[in-house]
Amino acid sequence: MSTGSSSNENAYIIDAESASEMARLMHQDHLMTERMGGLFPLGIDLSQVHTVLDLACGPGSWVLDVAYEYPAIEIVGTDISNRMIRYAQTRAHTQQLHNASFQVADILQPLDFPANSFDFVNARTLVGFMSPASWPELLRECMRVTRPDGFIRLTELELSLSNSPANEKINALLARAGYLAKRTFSPDGRHIGITPMLGRFLRDVGCKDIQHAAHAIDFSAGSEAQEEFFQNMTAGLDLLRPFLLKMQVITAEEIDLLYQQAMAEIQADDFCAILYFLSVWGRKP
Repeated sequence: MSTGSSSNENAYIIDAESASEMARLMHQDHLMTERMGGLFPLGIDLSQVHTVLDLACGPGSWVLDVAYEYPAIEIVGTDISNRMIRYAQTRAHTQQLHNASFQVADILQPLDFPANSFDFVNARTLVGFMSPASWPELLRECMRVTRPDGFIRLTELELSLSNSPANEKINALLARAGYLAKRTFSPDGRHIGITPMLGRFLRDVGCKDIQHAAHAIDFSAGSEAQEEFFQNMTAGLDLLRPFLLKMQVITAEEIDLLYQQAMAEIQADDFCAILYFLSVWGRKP
């Protein structure tokens, strides 16, 4: 999940300035882009894409990949984290990617771009800081800054599924805490429920030609991504600990024991896990 704003401090469940979160997001970005099969959806006419905006870009991995692969495209990444933006700017300078730029911005506020500025607006893994009430206004802003015939793409993930009792307990706690904090779309606190909403978000602001692509990352023992999952869990649990404690779904002692159990189970030879995520995009009339 990407990071968000300090101006609405209760909205963000992970510290946006954390170096651990930066490393976690870089691993996550790499895996997601790889499983999506490319930087842009299949069927998009990239000859008509000249300007791109990436919202809550984190350390800028997707932005920099686009800038490298498509030097004719001008791409802007925004994030609330000063640390993330400084890191992304340094990488762009080091790699001489002059078509990539970055800005510190809170996307819960109106976007600081003129109307019809971008041919493609990208936003992925925002669920970590977006409340259900925040999505409609963000999508209206996305439509405003997208040019006619341009595209908006949303990509979000749900909690993983596994045969690890501890991992499943952690996911249940996260879902419950998100439900109590009014951060999910689940009617009963059993899951996040963001992926079914993405098409509706785009339809509600008037997007046409809406398309979906589902993806999965296999984290099972022996898979290429198992070590990535282990690193993501190690960093993610530590970062999410304050949120779980704040929502009083578990005690400090209990979470320490659960964490140790989960780490052991993830490294077992019979560990099986998969993560599903959904990408939905539509065209502005």
